[in-house]
Amino acid sequence: MTRKNRKITQITLIAFGFSLIIITYFFYPIITEKKYENVSIKEKKNIQEDDEISVFENMEYEGFYTPTSPFTVKAKHAYILDEDPEIVHMLEMHVTLYASDGREIIITSKKGRYNKTTYDCYFEENVKATDTETVILSENFDLLAANETASVYNDVVLTNEKGSIQADKVDYNFDTRYYKISMYNNNKVKVKLIKWIT
Repeated sequence: MTRKNRKITQITLIAFGFSLIIITYFFYPIITEKKYENVSIKEKKNIQEDDEISVFENMEYEGFYTPTSPFTVKAKHAYILDEDPEIVHMLEMHVTLYASDGREIIITSKKGRYNKTTYDCYFEENVKATDTETVILSENFDLLAANETASVYNDVVLTNEKGSIQADKVDYNFDTRYYKISMYNNNKVKVKLIKWIT
């Protein structure tokens, strides 16, 4: 390789390195931020609208609760009050979270609320959450986008291959799969564990 070719190669590599730095530190954060904030209404059919309430059928929201973890929020029926437009009140609520490890977490309830600004979900009545390995049944389930932990309370039954737990409240982290179990009074937590024989 001649001296001239070597200089051209070095200049090309330096220019390529600067391009990577500019893309990494300037353009990628902007792209990621726009992707994270992009929450859209995929489908909505407005069946009623007046001065105080808007009612929809088959409403669906899509977005990202982390830059790499998408989610969908669906409802058969939903309504938005003009006095609180960022809150969507839902009937037959269905949420799917796509975890970074490939798991699909599905949470359903008879009714609930979704905050379009913070992405927080509040499930009520006949709540069921599952990631195929763990099933959680309860009457209330709060999924806050800012936290990695979901608060599950009121008649909680948590079941997986190792056993089952009955408690008043369970804080469950879907990423680490750790539970924090508590009761509202001094009653004991009911736990049934299965001992594996190898």
